[in-house]
Amino acid sequence: MTDHAAIRLTGLTKEFGALTAVDHIDLEIAAGEFFSMLGPSGSGKTTVLRLIAGFEQPTSGTVELFGADVTRSAPFDREVNTVFQDYALFPHMSVIDNVAYGLRVRGVGRAERRDRAMRALAAVRLEQFASRKPAQLSGGQRQRVALARATVVEPKVLLLDEPLGALDLKLREQMQVELKQLQRELGITFIFVTHDQEEALTLSDRIAVFHDGRIEQLGTPRELYERPASRFVADFVGTTNLFGAEHARTVLGRDGEFSVRPEKLSLSASAPTAVGVRSAAGTLVETIYLGSAIRRVIDLDDGPRISVLQRNDRAREEDDLRGDRVHVSWHDEDIVALVPPGG
Repeated sequence: MTDHAAIRLTGLTKEFGALTAVDHIDLEIAAGEFFSMLGPSGSGKTTVLRLIAGFEQPTSGTVELFGADVTRSAPFDREVNTVFQDYALFPHMSVIDNVAYGLRVRGVGRAERRDRAMRALAAVRLEQFASRKPAQLSGGQRQRVALARATVVEPKVLLLDEPLGALDLKLREQMQVELKQLQRELGITFIFVTHDQEEALTLSDRIAVFHDGRIEQLGTPRELYERPASRFVADFVGTTNLFGAEHARTVLGRDGEFSVRPEKLSLSASAPTAVGVRSAAGTLVETIYLGSAIRRVIDLDDGPRISVLQRNDRAREEDDLRGDRVHVSWHDEDIVALVPPGG
């Protein structure tokens, strides 16, 4: 074990002409951590990944790998490996030869590299497909081959650039579980880039939310979801209802800007009387059936249009009708301040 962070970025900046893609980022990622970089296209997350890998050189700042400065080191001199979205498997090679390729380049003997490749395939439960060609595999199987090829050389850090992006929803969900399990078994630091907030919440120990080349907020999935630090994070990580200054005053009785998640709200035909519960009247304008849940869209009398998410936990022969009068209620502790009064 080492006292050093797996990755330490200090003052990291990358400029492309007049565009600042990465703007003075300071970040530490712990050894053995599943760390995600989350943000929309153009937010800087992929550029940071490429800077860590050595595919790009920073304009300023440093990249350290387990205490060693690798800022100017070539990609092949860094103990990291990268899994890309397209997997880049060699179509003419068998699965086992694809996995063993990195060992072959490093001069590992034939018997040893076959043994290590088979163990890597076993870790992703594909040893029975060792003799097949990539074209004979499903998308999810090819993704696991790419993971086996990346991990067989035993990198200290594995970089994953939206590796699940090309998969359909069902397979993505399955691979998310398998990827997290594999990371725990290997104990390797995973740095995962994604624009999918649900994917980041599912997989990560911690998440950095990127916006305009900077880290908007850094924290655990629960911290980011339950206590977003800004309007951008609240709106990007999950679905939320935002109350600007005017509506916060008229509906919530507070000064500032606030967020409340749809599942924290309740609906009733009349105003609740329980202690610590507040409510606002409105009109139901839409009901959206989601299977496991039902989303209600309400226009508040003195506020914005908001969403309420209800569990579909009982048989419903018919939904409430558009135009029905309702009361939306909440607990004060579920209202999250985004901009402090006077801030």
